[in-house]
Amino acid sequence: MAHPKGIMIILDGLGDRPVEALEGRTPLEAAATPNLDRMAASGLCGMMHPIAPGVPVGTQMGVGLLFGLARADVPRLTRGPVEAAGVGLNLSDGNVTFRCNLATVSPNGQGFAIEDRRAGRIREGAEALAEALDGMDLGEGIVARFRPSTQHRAVLMLEGEHLSEAVTDTDPGAGERARGRLACLPRDASDPEAERTARAVNTFFLRSHEILRTHPVNAARAAKGLPPANGVLTRGAGKHRPLRNFVRRLGLRTAVVGGDGAVVGLSRLFGFDMIRDRRFTALTDTDLDAKIAAGRRALDDHDLVFIHIKGADTCAHDHDPVGKKAFIERIDAALAPLLDQGLALAVTGDHTTDSRLGRHTGDPVPSLVAAPNGRVDAVRAFSESDCMRGGLGAISATAFLSVLLDLMDRTHILRAHEAFYY
Repeated sequence: MAHPKGIMIILDGLGDRPVEALEGRTPLEAAATPNLDRMAASGLCGMMHPIAPGVPVGTQMGVGLLFGLARADVPRLTRGPVEAAGVGLNLSDGNVTFRCNLATVSPNGQGFAIEDRRAGRIREGAEALAEALDGMDLGEGIVARFRPSTQHRAVLMLEGEHLSEAVTDTDPGAGERARGRLACLPRDASDPEAERTARAVNTFFLRSHEILRTHPVNAARAAKGLPPANGVLTRGAGKHRPLRNFVRRLGLRTAVVGGDGAVVGLSRLFGFDMIRDRRFTALTDTDLDAKIAAGRRALDDHDLVFIHIKGADTCAHDHDPVGKKAFIERIDAALAPLLDQGLALAVTGDHTTDSRLGRHTGDPVPSLVAAPNGRVDAVRAFSESDCMRGGLGAISATAFLSVLLDLMDRTHILRAHEAFYY
């Protein structure tokens, strides 16, 4: 008997908290989702904690665990190397990589105020701006490699000897813009390699600001009334380390459909086949029908397909719960071709993103699994409030993936030497 093939739909930032604009409901609760409701009624529902209750996670950790990252390797996963892999940088030993934002900054006394952490979510001209910074000599034998990623995101790699990842972020993070651009500091003031690395990051910021503030791309943006991308904020410093993956260990032919830089990077680090298309963006203008169609085609020669959809998270970060609701309804309509295909289906998110706060929170994510050979609980609709009553209960990302793999008849009795995966 053939094994069922599986698709996991990862709706980035799916979960939310109740908002007044939606009469005290979450965007998912307020959305009309007949197809998701039908999936929920044909399988098991629950609330997924990416790693532990109350612990917010970033996309790299949330998606990484759903992709099969060994839980014991979570401390080895940092955003910089993931984003670097996503843009095709060579992850050599010793180099330090950072996830970056192209931002709008302005001098403020001895520091810099942040006007916009995302430079208006710049989409055009980022390549030219990155090219102007790439190859910058920072002194002390350190060279900066700079690459654009998706929208305002970019990647900085420091090449040189005696570099350390033990440095602080210069990006204050969502909701902390008033703090301004932070100086990069060594986490341990007595660490000479971290001090050297922090000095290079600060030098890169100052020199890049001088280059970017007069760049033709920003002059054109200013003429259109758009915020200039005249600063680079860094976070998630890391060095590349091998990562263990349970899906890969099982030998499954796996593909990923998506357009987000972190998801592309994780796919490459795990050795999954990446299916990309210019129509696949990390915004609400992504072509949902094309993504679902690509996922269906990938099942012809793959056992498991992940389809990552980012737009709900983007809406929540932009404090737009009404837009998030509308995008969820568009997703629901696009899922129709996956129904009644004899597949093992899973729907979840990598984390919750609060539309009111504009940031990730530690709330669990509504999730479902459904398969022709699977159990069915009493849940008949897909939402936070409904999934709380589901048969899966409260479940980790690793356990959620394992449920899907078990419904695909791809798992085996746990072996003692595999315990670090769980």
